[in-house]
Amino acid sequence: MSDPMEPSTSKSDPNPIIGPITLLHPRREPFEHGLLPIQKLIFTDPLQALIPLKQKLASSSSSSSTHRVNSDALADALQISSEHARLILDTLASVLHSEPDPLVNAHPDDVGSVGSDLRDLILFLYIQSYKRLLPRSHKDSAAVADVWPSTSAFDGYLSALSPLQLVRSNTRRFMPSQADEEAHQLSYLQKHLANIISLLSEPVEGEGEESLVLTMEGFEHLGFLIQFGDKGSEGIPLSQAAPFFANSDPDMPAVPVPASQVLDWLLENIASSLEHITDKISAKENGPQGGSDQDVAMADASSSSVRASPSARNCCFIEGVSKSSYVKQASDLKHSSVKVINCHDSVIYILAPLRYATIYGCSDATIVLGAVGKAVRVEHCERVHVIIAAKRVCIANCRECLFFLGVNQRPLVVGDNHKLQVAPYNTFYSQLEEHMTEVGIQATMNRWDEPLALGAVDPHDSLSHPAGVSDAQAESAAQLDPDQFTNFLIPNWFEGESAGSTKDNPFPLPDAYLKSQLRNQKNLSEIKQILREAPLEENRKRELSCALHVYFKDWLYVEFEIKMELESV
Repeated sequence: MSDPMEPSTSKSDPNPIIGPITLLHPRREPFEHGLLPIQKLIFTDPLQALIPLKQKLASSSSSSSTHRVNSDALADALQISSEHARLILDTLASVLHSEPDPLVNAHPDDVGSVGSDLRDLILFLYIQSYKRLLPRSHKDSAAVADVWPSTSAFDGYLSALSPLQLVRSNTRRFMPSQADEEAHQLSYLQKHLANIISLLSEPVEGEGEESLVLTMEGFEHLGFLIQFGDKGSEGIPLSQAAPFFANSDPDMPAVPVPASQVLDWLLENIASSLEHITDKISAKENGPQGGSDQDVAMADASSSSVRASPSARNCCFIEGVSKSSYVKQASDLKHSSVKVINCHDSVIYILAPLRYATIYGCSDATIVLGAVGKAVRVEHCERVHVIIAAKRVCIANCRECLFFLGVNQRPLVVGDNHKLQVAPYNTFYSQLEEHMTEVGIQATMNRWDEPLALGAVDPHDSLSHPAGVSDAQAESAAQLDPDQFTNFLIPNWFEGESAGSTKDNPFPLPDAYLKSQLRNQKNLSEIKQILREAPLEENRKRELSCALHVYFKDWLYVEFEIKMELESV
């Protein structure tokens, strides 16, 4: 591929030589965290559906000058419930590219009235037609059976290929690589870009294609879907990357540009990026078998089976942790997003402030996430305990999982789920409250007990589903019995290195769970008192203490052996 061309800087040239200044990337956040399985949002022809909708929303927007759409206007225009309208705004806020936007900074109680910018909302609704890239087919059935249990009675209920069958493998080699997903997203944008630009453009006098123009402000809204540079949301502003806006006088409004000119320039950049990604995918497929993604620089972690992978796209991958403990603190993470993939029989601690987190394809594990300010997605997991302090969480296609939640928005439950449980947040570490403040999580608002179940079938996957199940509702999550609620203790491995002010769980417990906690603490205190008052000499007390530790370890070992034996039956 040839070197990127520098854009023309001449103001006198009305049609400058336009070339890519650096690689264009899709913003992954809307595609990974912004898709909702609501049938009324899935348009067969998005352009034809959204043109009249845009006109209707523009006429009813809360302000004719700013064109913001509140939840009432959105519910009326789409003929959806106010609950779903609010969900759309919450989801859009979690994936917006513009941090100063009023929706991003709105108090949770004010999201509905603050509303969204009409142009961002139209782009959000447009991409609801996107179909995710499927995992690759398995080449080694023995490897699949070695990690995951045999097919359950639930498999195949909603589709010819159940969600867990898609991920039952002990290697990401069979999952879509980051390069594959980016190429898929770019191809989608390449196909739909003309429609997207037309929805952002404004008509002028005249006829034909040249009658549509795009203002610099409208062009910036494309930043919801695309970016230049490799620093995530900190990439190059779109208007500075585009030659037709880069040299505009900041004291003067920029002259609108013909929509066709913007389209040609962006398509050229997308083609250049696709060529670059295709070369990487080809190099990976023709390289040594078993290697990791070419777009991820792999680094050795604490165990030979663990891969902690810093990505150039501002995301850290933690994959392949098996039968061990794994810890990441804020000082260890230089990225704003984390993906935990294919981890089994382990305890994983990620004690850091994050923007986004994904847990995918894990089983028989306990995963603790610090403070996640935008969104968490837990997908295709079995028998996993997840402890999360986050703004919002989406649970998709999981089985027999328990979620201890401190969340400011209703937990979203979608897809083919079975035997899920939710409970209030149950742990802390010394820097938790600092991390929560940093990413904007409020401890006074915990909606863990209000799960919102949507469609059991994901309209964004590329699978074919049996007729008649598209409107089925996902199985929701039950509340954990308070008598089974326990606190989770996070060891302080690095005492003195990262001292913080948090001394207890910052999320208030509901009365039933608080009573259970106090009862457990009282029982523990009584046992300690009995042991202290036992008429034993000091050496006998030490022997008793050692014996208790030994029996406790034996109990853990036996429990683990029984569990593994039962799962193998």
